[in-house]
Amino acid sequence: MKIYMQIEEEFRRFKQVREELNLTQSGFADELGIGATTADIERGRTRIPGQVVKELLKKFHINPLWLFGESSQKYLHSDKVSISPKVVTVDNSGKENIVLVNAKAAAGYPNNIGDSQWFEKLPAFSIPLPEYRNASFRGFQVDGDSMSPALHSGEWIVGKAVEDWENLSNKRMYVIVTVDSILVKKVQSENQSNYINLISLNPEYAPIRIDRNEVREVWLVNSKLTFDLEADTQQVSLLSLHQEMKEMKEEMKKLVR
Repeated sequence: MKIYMQIEEEFRRFKQVREELNLTQSGFADELGIGATTADIERGRTRIPGQVVKELLKKFHINPLWLFGESSQKYLHSDKVSISPKVVTVDNSGKENIVLVNAKAAAGYPNNIGDSQWFEKLPAFSIPLPEYRNASFRGFQVDGDSMSPALHSGEWIVGKAVEDWENLSNKRMYVIVTVDSILVKKVQSENQSNYINLISLNPEYAPIRIDRNEVREVWLVNSKLTFDLEADTQQVSLLSLHQEMKEMKEEMKKLVR
């Protein structure tokens, strides 16, 4: 009975990993280099092959002992969990596309992060400039004003794929893909901690503190596309005026005291 329960736990944890990665059974199978789907493993019809255990450790840093119910430590070197793109698409000549993710598609992005068919339905283009070579790029539409005045709702940004956390700078902006959302923020790491703080440029928004294990992809904001330069200038002026008024109110409060 004990052996049976351990095997059952093995299948449950395997499925849990897939669901936390927001991968379909076929997408997870592609990541692990096995058949068309992981359904047979999740249903307990076949044991987890050694090669799959190896890939889980290599790509997602899943502790084999945890997988088989013999440890409570799920990740090994969790700060090294892959944050590179899960899917890339290419054009007819084999060159990698820049897939465009508009605000509406962004809502479904985390749930389809490993589904190549979903990405193939999104519009894509290429930029014939040297700055857009030898790396993966993706376009995202800005939604909201948390990063104003630098970025405004409706604008498009192009992100360059980040391979690991060591390449991040607290002076740059990033597209952070978590298990359930896409955020454009600056990133601030915590010393001796696996947590990071996501910082908005707009002072009206408080920092967001999350565990790195919740992050699936990171894209460095490389450039942006804007189509209303006059409106852009006006918004910057309005934000500056708003900030000045806020500071003036604070000074008045001090005087009243």
